[in-house]
Formats: sequence, C-alpha cells, structure tokens
Amino acid sequence: MGNEVTEMLDALHNGTMTIDQVVQRFRERTWPRRQRPEPTTYADMAAEELQDPEPYVPGSYDDVAAAFHDGRLTEEQYTKLIEAIAESKRDEDAR
Repeated sequence: MGNEVTEMLDALHNGTMTIDQVVQRFRERTWPRRQRPEPTTYADMAAEELQDPEPYVPGSYDDVAAAFHDGRLTEEQYTKLIEAIAESKRDEDAR
C-alpha cells in the first residue's frame, strides 16, 4: 500500500523525480509525529528501552528509513532527505 512519501521515493528510485525535487517536497509537507511522552526519570527511560518498538507510521520517516535499509537510497540521498524532514519539522515548530 503506497502513500505520498513512498510514491516520491519510488519516483526518485525510478528516475522520474530528482533528489532536489523530492527534497523540496519533503521540506514543504507536514510530517506525522510520535505521540509518546518523553521520559522524565532514569526509571522511565529504562522502562521505555524494554518496550516493543513503536509501530510503523505510514507517510513518515519510517518509509525513508525502510527505503534506505532496502538499498533504494544512497547514503547521500538519505542524508539530504532526513535533513529536509528535520527542516520541515523545525519550520512547523516555529509557527
């Protein structure tokens, strides 16, 4: 099942979009955020480490990480894309 992020990653991989086009779209979109509260004590941090991994969130960084681990992104592409995600989130936080 696809989503906007996986479609862009597929287009990048297939050569129908450039890295610059995908980076620009990544900067412009809103990214889902995890709703888990931050641990406040060492005991909370330890308990969190023992929990199962967070579930997959479609249309999120999870799709970018999966594409990188599947070998569909180079390290340079991955770095540019995660920087674009971070920039988008910082801009959203500033608003």
